[in-house]
Order: sequence, then C-alpha cells, then structure tokens
Amino acid sequence: MKVIVLGAGIIGISTAWHLLGRGHSVTVVDRQADAAMETSFANAGQISVSYCEPWAHKGAPAKLLKWMFHNDAPLLFRPRFDWQQWRWGLKFLAQCNDAAFARNVEQIIALGAYSHAALNDVVLSTGIEFDRLERGIAHYFTDAKSLDGAAQAAALMQRYGVERRVVGRDELLAIEPALRSFGDRIVGGTYTASDESGDARLFTQALARRCAARGARMLFGRSVQRLNLAGGAVESVDIGGGSARDSAQNDLTLRADAVVVACGAYSAPLLRTVGVDLPIYPGKGYSATFALRRPEGAPWVSTIDDTVKCAMTRLGDRLRVAGTVELNGYDHALDTALARRRCRMLAERIETVLPGVCDTRSEDEGGQPNFWTGLRPATPTNIPYIGHTRVGKLWVNAGHGTLGWTHGAGSGKAMAELISGNVAPIEGFDCRGG
Repeated sequence: MKVIVLGAGIIGISTAWHLLGRGHSVTVVDRQADAAMETSFANAGQISVSYCEPWAHKGAPAKLLKWMFHNDAPLLFRPRFDWQQWRWGLKFLAQCNDAAFARNVEQIIALGAYSHAALNDVVLSTGIEFDRLERGIAHYFTDAKSLDGAAQAAALMQRYGVERRVVGRDELLAIEPALRSFGDRIVGGTYTASDESGDARLFTQALARRCAARGARMLFGRSVQRLNLAGGAVESVDIGGGSARDSAQNDLTLRADAVVVACGAYSAPLLRTVGVDLPIYPGKGYSATFALRRPEGAPWVSTIDDTVKCAMTRLGDRLRVAGTVELNGYDHALDTALARRRCRMLAERIETVLPGVCDTRSEDEGGQPNFWTGLRPATPTNIPYIGHTRVGKLWVNAGHGTLGWTHGAGSGKAMAELISGNVAPIEGFDCRGG
C-alpha cells in the first residue's frame, strides 16, 4: 500500500518506520525542516511506563480551581472564548472519578508496556544512540501526606504489573546520591527500576534518517493545505510550501491508499475539516535545558519533583528539567510574563534541589539557558486515538499528551499493524480512531 503520514514527530516517524517494515510505500510530510522539531523536540526525556497517571482524578477539580490563580501552577487552566476548550473541560470533568481513573490507568499502562518493548526492538535493530539511561525513574516527596497518596498510586500500578515501589528517604538517596544536598527535605518516594530516559529528538531524527534510507519519501518544510474527499474517503492531500526555485518543492497533490494524521495537537483542527471531531486540546508544556557545571553532582536517575511537578533528566552533558501544563489554546510564546515566570520557576527549582550543578544563569547574567515550549496533544482521558476514522482511508495516531515519547514506538507499531489488516496485540488497550 501507499501511505501518507502527516507529521514527523515521534509518533509519525515511528508509524512510518513500522509501515516500511511491513512492506508499504511511505511518504512523510512535515512543515518543519527536520523531524522532531515541535512537541518531540525538548520534552522531559522520560520513558515512563509506570509514571503515567491520567490528569483526571477525583481530586483534580479542586486542584485546578486553586491553581487557576497561580501562574506557576503545575496544571493551569486559562478560560478562553473557545468552545473546544470548554467541551474538552467538560469531558475531562466527567473522567474525574475513581472508576474512570482506574480504567484509564489500565489502558495507558497496557500501551506503555507494549511501546517499551517496541522501542527496545527498534534500538536493537538499528543501534540508534540517544543519550539513553536505563537507570529507572524516581519520584520524591517533601510532605508525608503526598507520600501516602503515592503509596496508594503505587499499589494501583502494581495491580497492573508495574513494579513501582515505595522507598524511604535513605534508600532513595542511595538510589540517587545527587539528591543528598536536598535530602533533609525529602520524606521518601517511589522508584521503578524498569523505566528509563533519553533524548526523544535525537532518537526521532535518527529514525527518520533510517526511514529515508529504507525508501521513504521525506517532505520536510511542507504544510498540509487540504484533505480532499470523494465518495466518503480521502482522495488526495494538498501539500504546500517549499522553495519556488526547486520544482520538486512546488505545491503537490498526493494520493495514497491510506493517510495517517499524526500532527500532534494540530491533528484535531485538521480532522475537523473533514468532519472528524476528536476532543484533542493543546497543553502548553515547558522545559529548560542547562549545561552541567559539575557533572559529578548531576543525577543519573531521572527524577520527578512532586512539589512543582517537574521532571529532571540527564542527557549527556546537559540536564533537562520539564514540567507544567497550560491549557491556553495554540500559544507557543516564550516572551510573555506568564511564560517567563514558568521558565524561571524551572531554573529556580534546579538551583534549590541541585545547587550549583547546572549553569542556570540568564542571558543577562552571561548564561545560555535553552528554554522551550511545545503543545502536548491531550485527550480528556489521556488515552490517545489510534485507529481508523469514519472517513474512508483516513487514520489517526494522536492525543498522547505528555506520554508521546513513552508511547511513540508502540503507537507507531500498532498503527502499522492496523493499516496492514492485523489486530494490534495490545492487551487491555482499545485501539480506536474517530
């Protein structure tokens, strides 16, 4: 079959790779100059099968209400005159109960385990290097009440085969000695040895090059102008952009046997143009990447700071700290007062937990911090859409929220299986489109 994959993030490139492996002809389209230049560019770096709780739980509404008045809140809802935001919010509230939480956790874990195995297979077959650290993930707490809640969450995860265990402060500091300077404030934590970390951008770009070497047509710097329908199915895709000086880069009309929409948060507005209306809304996430001043003091285990809900991950000679989500539309700005405050919070937290380990100086102070923001394509359940839509020949692989890196390899493999006419073998996960 001829397949067009729209989007070259971790989801789109993984889809392309697995389609090629099943003998399909693949064209990848992305508006950026290379793969992984948007949501997959600078995420937290965690491959966190076991740290995957949905945002929606019974305590979420009260927290969201309180956090609305704090610019550095972990999850900030900013009401807009936007029907899609409010519709998403209502569906989110409907998931804020114990039964929905348990159901959603089960599906997210199932996809995560399947995806982790798929990632290992890709790495084994390709030899891709991406600053990988197979040291697990630790989550530390500074108050006893939160730690008690973490114990309950760990017990739930263990029901689904995830070995997340509660550890005391001394054991946590033995697992990650870099936290000792902050240790007097830590009351304990949880740890999962089977999780890992690495640079999603490095991995995705390397896999994209291997897709090209396998024969995929990579159309970078090209935008999707229109999905054209005929007889209830996608007939063609109009592609624009590129350089007028190169005839190969002029506007194109592409035809294929299947079209996969894997455009992250931009999947929803594109799909609505052909009557497929999925509740995928952008969550603006932030990260900061700092050069290491004292590599010997930097953590090797990827960690989660419960107080500000941020992740800290070592990527070679850099430290990535990422966190906070802002439900505020399709806003990429880093130069607003709100964005600057949220970036500053990440830098300040690093200095609090790992003082002097990173160069967190601002540019005005002579530093070179790399702040970034990207839109996480969130569904109310945090479960992505992977499957066929009601429009013929049109498929979707989107809605992974903050778990795109964790679920990328498996989502691509599942998509390729479905397009090939097979059943995606993900026990406990309901593959669906829209």
